[in-house]
Amino acid sequence: MQKSMTSGNSLKLLLTFMVPLIIGNIFQQMYSISDIIIVGRTIGVNALAAVGAAAPIFMLLVMITMGMSNGLTVITGQFFGAGDFDNMRRSVAMSLRLSIISVIILAVGMFIVIDPLLALMNLPEILYEDTRSYILIVAEGLWAMMAYNFFSAVLRALGDSKTPVAFLIFATIINVGLALLFILKFGLGVPGSAYALVMAQGISAFLCVIYMWKHFPVLRLQKSDWKWDKQFALAHLKIGLPMAGQFSILGVGILLIQSITNSFGPNTIAGFTAAIRVEQLALQPMASFGIAMAAFSAQNYGAKQFQRIRDAVKKCSLIAMAFAFCAGILIFFFSESIIGIFIEEGNPKVIEDALLYLNCSVPFYFFLSQMFIYRSAVQGMGVGMVPLASSLIELSMRTGVAKFLATDWGYRGVCYASPVAWVAGSIFLFFAYRYFISLFERLNR
Repeated sequence: MQKSMTSGNSLKLLLTFMVPLIIGNIFQQMYSISDIIIVGRTIGVNALAAVGAAAPIFMLLVMITMGMSNGLTVITGQFFGAGDFDNMRRSVAMSLRLSIISVIILAVGMFIVIDPLLALMNLPEILYEDTRSYILIVAEGLWAMMAYNFFSAVLRALGDSKTPVAFLIFATIINVGLALLFILKFGLGVPGSAYALVMAQGISAFLCVIYMWKHFPVLRLQKSDWKWDKQFALAHLKIGLPMAGQFSILGVGILLIQSITNSFGPNTIAGFTAAIRVEQLALQPMASFGIAMAAFSAQNYGAKQFQRIRDAVKKCSLIAMAFAFCAGILIFFFSESIIGIFIEEGNPKVIEDALLYLNCSVPFYFFLSQMFIYRSAVQGMGVGMVPLASSLIELSMRTGVAKFLATDWGYRGVCYASPVAWVAGSIFLFFAYRYFISLFERLNR
């Protein structure tokens, strides 16, 4: 059911909203993690490296669809916070229309650029066919990814973070079952894991639609809601495009890092892939705080409750800091055992490279945790250009450091690229947040 976050204890509301998100984000990571475990342990290191080489492009597609969906539904959340349900439905209809257009453009574009893109990634020839097949299958099923991200974003904008999680858990189980079936029974190899991924995402999107129709009468769109309004569309794109751009820039940064890592061979690619998956799983509580903060900020911005935003940011910042510390401790002491899940025994080089990345990045999780909070608070207030600018800072720092340090330090230099980007991005976002929250308070006095 929909839930307003414009009154009541801000921390309690955020924690109630966030816990399902943590569970959901962990299971969403399990989509790709389960594929990597199955591929790495049943097919081999080269197959794991192929999926790992495809991962940055896959993540780029995920980030663009998530950024567009979350950006478009910021306005939906603002109308809900203001109690304007007619415009809220218009916002949902407009966002859905714009999402369909964007996914068509994105899928067609991927088919056009796939070969030049793989050529730029320094991909070892032995991995080329499997990596290409994986990416094209995901591109064909991009509608499923966009659909789930969009409907989940609408539900979160109305304060419901639990329902998308339930469907995602079910779909994750389906994904694991289908991946095992396609790889072990039908012998489809790496493409089989991609087919399982797309089908599972389609199931979760379908379940979201059915649930929304039955349990959210306020979201049942009428013919008048679909009326085209150029200015209304531009208002949504003003937030959606910068946020999609922000997420895509982050994806491009990962892709560029991967292209440098690819030059060190399949074992290093496999180690880097395993380390990234461990890190993404450990950071889900911080990412969930960011999503919760965006929804909370959007509703309270619509209700002109700026002090509530300040209070929530302060509390979230401290708790995210604690999560970052705990994640760092767990990874530091148990990373070798966790990495062993992804690969068979007898690959010391893979384990060594995975551990090197984690040991370099763990001490900087504090800065990453703050980026999630401040960026999401600004996004919720509708300032799309600040997160975009922060992403450009991250991209320039990450790629510049990786290229510079890799020359003398090799793979170790690549491992320090993301931590430097986190430090720079968090400093920028901290001051940007303070400026805009003060500005909005002055304008609304």
